[in-house]
Amino acid sequence: MSTSRLAIREHRIPSADSKPYIAIEGPDGALWFCENGASAIGRFDPDRQTFAEFALPARTAMPVGIAAGADGNLWFTEKSANRIGRITPSGAITEFHLPSPNAGPDGIALGPDGNVWFSETEISKIGRIAPDGEITEFGDGISWGARPLSLVVRDGALWFSEAGGNRIGRITADGAVTEFPIPSRDSQPRAMAAHPDGSIWFVETSTNALGRIDRDGRITEHKVPTPNASLRGVAVGADGDLWYTANAANTIGRMAPDGIARGEYDIPTPLSGARCITAFADGRLFFTQYDAGLIGEVVID
Repeated sequence: MSTSRLAIREHRIPSADSKPYIAIEGPDGALWFCENGASAIGRFDPDRQTFAEFALPARTAMPVGIAAGADGNLWFTEKSANRIGRITPSGAITEFHLPSPNAGPDGIALGPDGNVWFSETEISKIGRIAPDGEITEFGDGISWGARPLSLVVRDGALWFSEAGGNRIGRITADGAVTEFPIPSRDSQPRAMAAHPDGSIWFVETSTNALGRIDRDGRITEHKVPTPNASLRGVAVGADGDLWYTANAANTIGRMAPDGIARGEYDIPTPLSGARCITAFADGRLFFTQYDAGLIGEVVID
């Protein structure tokens, strides 16, 4: 199914078994991403189509989430190493150990307070790290077993998906938490994206839908056309549409803000393991192909 002309280009990451995961646009205009398998942070220059890779000190760190900080650096989570990392645009790396053992840091985002916030999936907490490396952890108000994952900012607070708790959470800068139940049972919410209209969209991996939560906490759900697609990532395009990755279907999908499906597009490499999708400020879309070791690029005519 297709409603517009679209092509997908693929770019191979140099390291074998790189397993790219979360990716973002960096302050230098490049795509920065976590190499979960190679234990490295990657950088892709979309204009020159060149890669640079920066190995982490721990070879089994398993970096997952990455975000641009207010200091001009990139901050990332090391899920197995139980650390938060910081990398400069030139590749210098600093690491910070978490206070709680086996916390499983995963999602990460720049907060409205200028600090970097992150999810601690294995202990159902949200952490905050200041530019100097001071770490604070918040657990009060988060249901045990919530397994928070993705984080986005809206209205001066951080919102997060609870993959285990089947809820969307909200935490203020002082740690006050509110949780909003998702109507469908066991939906497994994962990636999130803030929309210019004030809503937040998120993927529901188990119920094959995109969810939307408005400013008042009301949640609506919109099924995608292909059954059992296994949605993993979502981003807001320059046109305001929602673009999502479907891991099992091996497609990139597109949905209008009213929930109407606009198209699904095959990824050239079979079984590529589509994960994160991210939108650049200029409208370009890139996504990670975890199983194939590729960076995908969506080219819209």
